Amino acid sequence: QVQLAESGGGLVQPGMSLRLSCAFAGIDFSAYDMAWYRQAPGSQRELVAKIYTVHTTNYARPVKGRFTISRDNDEKLVFLQMTSLKPEDTAVYYCYAKRPYMAGPEYWGQGTQVTVSL
Repeated sequence: QVQLAESGGGLVQPGMSLRLSCAFAGIDFSAYDMAWYRQAPGSQRELVAKIYTVHTTNYARPVKGRFTISRDNDEKLVFLQMTSLKPEDTAVYYCYAKRPYMAGPEYWGQGTQVTVSL
């Protein structure tokens, strides 16, 4: 079984930076594709960024060039470095894990709140 725990959210002003962390509790972390999703009030949950087992990445257009996803397989951590934050980035951010090529379970963290406001 896998458990995910996000941390690092908070309240920041536009233009500032924030770094989110996701701790992976379980085995074979390096075999999982990882991702960050976010959900704003009244909106659907949307993909923010993915990082695959081979460390390639994919970003949603609104965050491309501003956010960076990375992973540390030794420490079983995934990060989301957010820069040039905008009010529209305000959302609950969720960590996600899934083994590729298999019809296995998806795992979600509890979420961490990011608020970008003056």
